[in-house]
Amino acid sequence: MGKKKVTSTDIAKAAGVSQSTVSMVLNKKYNVSFSKETVEKVERAAEELGYVPQKRKAHRQSKKEKLLVVFCSNLTNPYYVMLLQGIESRAKEQGFGLFVCNTQRDLRMEERYLKMMWGLKPLGIIYTCNPSHCFMGLVEELSRQIPVAIINNQNEKLNVDAVELDNSKLGRMMAKHLLELGHRKVAYIAPPLTTRQKQRSKRVEGFLKKFEEAGIKEDVIIKAAKEEIDSDVAHIDSEYKIGFELTQELLSETKDITAIVGLNDMIAFGILDALQEMKIKVPGEVSVMGCDNTLFARMHKVELTTIEHFVIFKGRDACDIIMKKIAAHYAKYSDIEPISTYHVEYEPKLIVRGTTGYVKTSAKKRKTK
Repeated sequence: MGKKKVTSTDIAKAAGVSQSTVSMVLNKKYNVSFSKETVEKVERAAEELGYVPQKRKAHRQSKKEKLLVVFCSNLTNPYYVMLLQGIESRAKEQGFGLFVCNTQRDLRMEERYLKMMWGLKPLGIIYTCNPSHCFMGLVEELSRQIPVAIINNQNEKLNVDAVELDNSKLGRMMAKHLLELGHRKVAYIAPPLTTRQKQRSKRVEGFLKKFEEAGIKEDVIIKAAKEEIDSDVAHIDSEYKIGFELTQELLSETKDITAIVGLNDMIAFGILDALQEMKIKVPGEVSVMGCDNTLFARMHKVELTTIEHFVIFKGRDACDIIMKKIAAHYAKYSDIEPISTYHVEYEPKLIVRGTTGYVKTSAKKRKTK
């Protein structure tokens, strides 16, 4: 017969302590404070009886949580929420969880999150905007170890996979619509147009380009918020306030504007409410236009004319790119891993609703109050 296996109960009897005490001492789980004598007594009894510790069952870490990381610059704009919705719907289908890094356009936050990636080791990273230029090298370095996809401005030169957005084209489409309606004296309201936020500038540049081709670029007024706004923590109404306050400022300076464009829908909602407060009819006196076709564009008192560029689909495509990269990495067909770069782009579409109309040639200019 084989030698009987020594148990914690045997040690408890020999040491004159409880079985739970033996268990905690031998497993170094000191939930309570034991005296030095008690610890020595248990360890001595275990040694004398020839106790062999049980091998711990390895945790099934092979089924590690399948994690994707998503970088967002701000979660107060429905545009980013829509992107997240698209990413999450596809990730859920494939059994992935999401870890969202809201950088709030703060370079220190973005750097901190990027440095966390080496330890976190997600299976993929999705940027819902262009990474800050100062971290592009770090993002490309990460992409050599972890699949990275960026939903970016088409004009940026990136050596990573991208779901592209031609912001310049969006601006040109907005301008074309207003020019076809006879608008000549127009204003464009935007968040800060900084070098860090090139996608904003590209949208404005496209708009101006179309008016330049019509020979009336000088009739376009660009009203951009102050740069400090981007350094503040974004609130749910931050972009709405930009539209509201800059419209008030604009119309205190000039009275012959026939159309005002918001860089995005949230700004356009602020424009609409400022005009309503000033008792200016939309689109009778002033036409208003946004961009992104967010959910709220169909829910306002007057449905917003905007540009649809299939935001939710872009989120799904970015997730699909990551899945393809992961599959290519684990399904080896040879010793050489294939290199593929994906670029996806959707054709934007003008959505005409109730906030834009033809310029009324017989309408009188609004009088200064």
